Parts: sequence; C-alpha cells; structure tokens
Amino acid sequence: MHHESGQIVGRFRLKVCVVGAGAIGGWLGVKLAKAGHAVNVLAREATLAAVQQNGLQLIEGDATLHAAVTASANAADFAIPDLLIIAVKAPGLRAAALSVKSLIGPSTLVLTAMNGVPWWFFDRVDRPLSGTRLTTIDASGEINASIPAGNVMGCVVHAACSVDSPGVIRHKMGKRLIIGEPGGGTSLRLTALHETLIAAGFESEPSTDIQRDVWFKLWGNMTMNPVSALTGATTDKILDDPLVREFCSNVMREAQVIGGEIGIPIEQTPEQRHAVTRKLGAMKTSMLQDAEANKGIELDALVAAVAEIGQKVGVATPYTDAMLGLTRLMARGRGLY
Repeated sequence: MHHESGQIVGRFRLKVCVVGAGAIGGWLGVKLAKAGHAVNVLAREATLAAVQQNGLQLIEGDATLHAAVTASANAADFAIPDLLIIAVKAPGLRAAALSVKSLIGPSTLVLTAMNGVPWWFFDRVDRPLSGTRLTTIDASGEINASIPAGNVMGCVVHAACSVDSPGVIRHKMGKRLIIGEPGGGTSLRLTALHETLIAAGFESEPSTDIQRDVWFKLWGNMTMNPVSALTGATTDKILDDPLVREFCSNVMREAQVIGGEIGIPIEQTPEQRHAVTRKLGAMKTSMLQDAEANKGIELDALVAAVAEIGQKVGVATPYTDAMLGLTRLMARGRGLY
C-alpha cells in the first residue's frame, strides 16, 4: 500500500526525526534513541538550547534515561529520515508542516502523534465525507500540501507524560500507541513500524481502522479538556459534579450521533466512558496544563472540528457549540487562542 519502505523493521537502525520534543515527542524520541535508532530533534528556543546542551532526558519512575540526540531549529541541518514523528500541539501544526517539507522523501513515514481530528481524517474512500478537508484543521490547505498523503501513518497515543523542564520529560502512565494507515487496511510498512515500536518498549497496536481509534479517544477527551481548562478542575471533580457531568454527557451524545453519520458508531454510553475516566483518578488534562502554562490550547482539533463535521452531516450540536464558545472566549481573553 502506497510506498513500501524496506528500512522500517525492528532490526534496522532508523534515521528518526522528532518535530515537537514536548511531553509525547520527547518520550518517543528517548525510547527510540535508547533502542539504537539515530534520533534528530527539530526544536526551538528553550527546548533547543536544553537538548543541545544535555540531550533529551526521560524520567520513568525512579530512573532517568539520557539520550544523546542531535537538535537544530533548521530542518536543512538534517538528512531525510526514515521516520518523521510530528508531535506538536495542534495550533503549531501548520508551521511544523511547512518546516518539514524538505525532510519528507519518497519512503519517509510521517507518524502523527497528536490529539483530536487530524487533517487526514477523511482520507478513506469507503466512508461518508471521503476527501473532505476541514477548515478548522487546515484552512489554508498548507498542511495537506506540505505532507504527502501517501507518507502519513496515523497514531493515537494513550499515555500520560509531562514536561518537567525543557528537554526533561516525565512519563506517568500508559505506553499504548495505536497506529494505522489513513486509507484503512494493513500494509508491510504498518507491520514493520509496529515491530520497531514493540522493540523500543512501546505497547504498539496495529489498527485497520485508525479513524475509529481517533474518534473513540476524542469522544472521551473533547469534553474533559475544555471543561477542565474553563474550570481549573481535575477530571475527578468534573465527574463528581452531576450538572457538569451531564453537560459533558450531552456533548458526547452529539458526537455519538455525528459518529454514526460518518460510519464510526460508538457502542458505549457516556456514563460507561466516564467510569473509565474515573479510574485515572485526579487527572489534570493536557489542555488544563497548557492553559496554566499560558500556551495555546488545542480547541480546534478537539472541539471546533467536531462542530464542523456536525454541520457537514446535518447534525445540530448545541452543547458542543456552547462548550466551544465559552472555552474560546476564555482562551481569547488570555491570549491562548
């Protein structure tokens, strides 16, 4: 399927480039470097300085792993990699996509380890809205133009990591990486990447329907993220408040109807999903962490995109719209959106 690369197999030493060495990108970079792959990091400002001086560091429990990686702010300093990992926050995706054009060769695999609805979400030909480009994700079309569709491999990350300081990542829990071809089905390169990730210590799962995995994760975190950013509350407090929990459930029901319209039905109830979230304890969502750090929030990929898909399939989304409007107003007032 698409370009098959003979390189990406567990026993080969890969050239890897990580774009966005934050919590998830840093975690992936250190583990791959420790597995013997040659890792470069495209970084800016404080992260660039820290990684050039000290490499990337990963704290896992009581252990700290140090990975000697090469870091630069300029993609032209690097050779074309076998694996390009894009792990930026959604607001930084357009700039990242434009900056990595020169790093994508015919057989470079571009792994998108990001939250929310990706720009390639409608790249399956056997689903409603096939070929649709979402203006909330890629208004200018520059992301799609910069990263050839045939090079993309989808990824849904189920792990909790945070940045202790620039270049120093703390892994808290979860090691699950679900990977899949945006066009669906399986491929040699999917199997090979899966083997590479397993060998590096991740719980990799190949998926024949990565859009379903994207939508299911989104179904859980499209409410917890904005509501936590609005209220400052951890997930346990959100679920402990019956009014707030029911508001979240109503947003989820809207997304559930939309999922049915785009060929991705969800068989769970919101309450069943809340029970899963509860098991994670007093979790501080990534959007709350971003808001507290005065960083731009991923509102478009997590919420606005869902509302846009709703419009395209004729599903009214009053609860989603309310959550989007309130969170956007808060974020604009603080310069986070």
